[in-house]
Amino acid sequence: MTKPRVFGISGWKNSGKTGLAVRLVEEFTRRGYRISTIKHAHHDFDIDKVGADSFRHRQAGAHEVTIVSGTRFAIMHELRGAPEPTFEEILARIAPCDLVLIEGYKREPIPKIEARRLEAKNREPLAPSDPHIVAIAADHPVGDSPLPVFDLDDTTAIADFVERITGLRQS
Repeated sequence: MTKPRVFGISGWKNSGKTGLAVRLVEEFTRRGYRISTIKHAHHDFDIDKVGADSFRHRQAGAHEVTIVSGTRFAIMHELRGAPEPTFEEILARIAPCDLVLIEGYKREPIPKIEARRLEAKNREPLAPSDPHIVAIAADHPVGDSPLPVFDLDDTTAIADFVERITGLRQS
């Protein structure tokens, strides 16, 4: 099985990562690509509702709970004290697609664009210490960088760049 094409979006909290990821998914989908995403959360999260049947199954001790309908399915896997799965383990579970966009996973050795916004909690640049950052997308002027710099809202130009970097576009 071939490894999927991956491209990451990294940055500090409130740097515009999610907005950029959503716009890129919309743009790539418009271009006819099949896109999947992986979002890394640094906090506890739950996609289930207290009291729902699936929640009750998990509370009873189920290792995995799958919810299936005519429009979607979700598999919730309880770690129950086991270590967080590696990036590679999660990537291996993704169904075949043209590109997997990664939000977060700052330290993974994958090509990434660094999102920067003036209102981010931390504004220390990541690019100087991460050789896998191949471009910067910012809502303010960025000086003194050898990397390509895009306006954070220029989704078309960023998507064109990602196509070239990942080999999506074979031209």
